[in-house]
Amino acid sequence: MASFTELLDLASERLGGAVIYANDDFFAEKENLLKPKAAVFLEHEYTDRGKWMDGWESRRKRGPGHDLCLVRLGAPGIVRGVVVDTAFFRGNYPDHCSIEACAARADASPEELLSSATKWEEILAKSPLNGDSKNLFAVTSQHRYTHLRFNIFPDGGVARLRVHGDVVPDIRRLGGKGAAYELDVGAAENGARVLSCSDMFFGVRHNLTMPGRAVNMGDGWETKRRRGPGYDWALIELTGESTLSRIELDTNHFKGNYPDAAMIEGCRVGPGGDANEASVVWSEILPRTKLQAHTRHLFEDELGERGPFTHVRLNIYPDGGVSRLRLFGMLSWSGLIAARIAGLDTLTQAEAEAELRACCGAEAWVAQMASLRPFGELGRILTAADTVWASLGKSDWLEAFRAHPRIGEVKAEKEQSAVARQWSHEEQATSGPPSSRIAEALAAGNRTYEERFGHIYIVCATGKTPAEMLAILEERLGNEAEKELTMAAEEQRKITHIRLEKLFSA
Repeated sequence: MASFTELLDLASERLGGAVIYANDDFFAEKENLLKPKAAVFLEHEYTDRGKWMDGWESRRKRGPGHDLCLVRLGAPGIVRGVVVDTAFFRGNYPDHCSIEACAARADASPEELLSSATKWEEILAKSPLNGDSKNLFAVTSQHRYTHLRFNIFPDGGVARLRVHGDVVPDIRRLGGKGAAYELDVGAAENGARVLSCSDMFFGVRHNLTMPGRAVNMGDGWETKRRRGPGYDWALIELTGESTLSRIELDTNHFKGNYPDAAMIEGCRVGPGGDANEASVVWSEILPRTKLQAHTRHLFEDELGERGPFTHVRLNIYPDGGVSRLRLFGMLSWSGLIAARIAGLDTLTQAEAEAELRACCGAEAWVAQMASLRPFGELGRILTAADTVWASLGKSDWLEAFRAHPRIGEVKAEKEQSAVARQWSHEEQATSGPPSSRIAEALAAGNRTYEERFGHIYIVCATGKTPAEMLAILEERLGNEAEKELTMAAEEQRKITHIRLEKLFSA
């Protein structure tokens, strides 16, 4: 079995995955494709349309074309591989399949997704399938997707589709710098991952981080019976570096096979670090604590060390089953920035350009920055921003200037995004509104400046009073045109830096 199958199924119904459209599901309904249980075969079961099959099956195509369905992923993320399972489809499976992916709103309709406005990227080229088999395909794309278009050629039946990968949450819903924003930093939907465990004979480790409470014992993590010394464990990588505030450990449905006790510990490793290294220092978060059967255990005052941590290890004594582990806390400032940078690095080109456009209005700068990803850290982003900006020419600089409103005004010549408009307002409002005298002088100075230099007056307004901005304007009116253009470009560079920092921490 390929290593990618060890990763989370992004299309899982438990995460909210759904097949939202199929052009044809005459013999077997499209919804079967994502059922969590393996397909079954009922030899003598028929419907009024033909043989009952546990999968998605279209009718026989008698003309050109192929069949397709649209899958909304339960959690957006990077697809590492897919399993196209044709179990029990022997004389009626598709000859080939392909998969395309896109990034869209979670509530995008099939009509929107199938329109020319949606840009699809091929992540699996047209590939042959075998009948009654698990067909495994590795995927090399590094972008974050929300929907898939699963194409079968020309028609036929597929029992199950599994989409394995890494969750990448929306970079805009992870809280802001200094904000009291608690979230489950151990939840799959927030990007946490159960990296490994000592054993998962009866229940897979990923169940620990699934949404909601377990529906049965099979919906949890359960190890086999230990017949010797030792204990079982599961290692979780958090959403990002976090400080924990409370923990929930749920043994729901585990009645005769729950662990006798549990202990939770955490560690902090740097980017690219390995929590399994012998040199890593682990701190006790929850001391070894007696557990009860079929119970939701809540721990808050009992917590010892609270972080910041990047990884948590759940130890159970000696073995048994746990249905869910909730790790509530707050991302640290560095954890938040790292998570958001990782989010930017995995956006599609168009999405990344939309985010970066709020920082600088020059389209050449936006496109080049988006194409230079992944960055990995803020310092590399700021360095790249300066390098790209310095490589541009006068027309690009003027385009960036047009994306700012005049000092004292609210509307820019070039259309701004809502985020850019908000930032422009904040930058000019840091020291309060100008007096009527200064406002009139700024308006007159703006007109004089534009008549002299042919572009709007650009100044990094953050932290400056209206009087200071007026004084700088009057001083710069005495510059030669070439010198003033260079000074304006430097002010734009400063603004871009400030906005890039806001993009990842505000």
